[in-house]
Amino acid sequence: MLFQVRMDVNIPLDMPVETATEIKAREKAYSQELQRQGKWRHIWRITGQYSNISIFDVESNEELHNILQGLPLYPYMNMEVMALNRHPSSVREDDS
Repeated sequence: MLFQVRMDVNIPLDMPVETATEIKAREKAYSQELQRQGKWRHIWRITGQYSNISIFDVESNEELHNILQGLPLYPYMNMEVMALNRHPSSVREDDS
């Protein structure tokens, strides 16, 4: 199942820099491992914002939910999740 997820990050301004740096390092490691596994297909920055658009390829809604809740920055994010389905007018045989 493919999902588009928009993630907007809002780290509190009063969070100590060392704490924010440590959380971001854990976030990077976690997301890169999911990318290597093929679960986190794509990630793009949104210009001028601390936000991204990502594409996930997971087995179920529950798997995506668990992945997103596992993000170290999850407590500081607003997310918008959209399920994706193949369009019948696509010229591609797959989702490449």
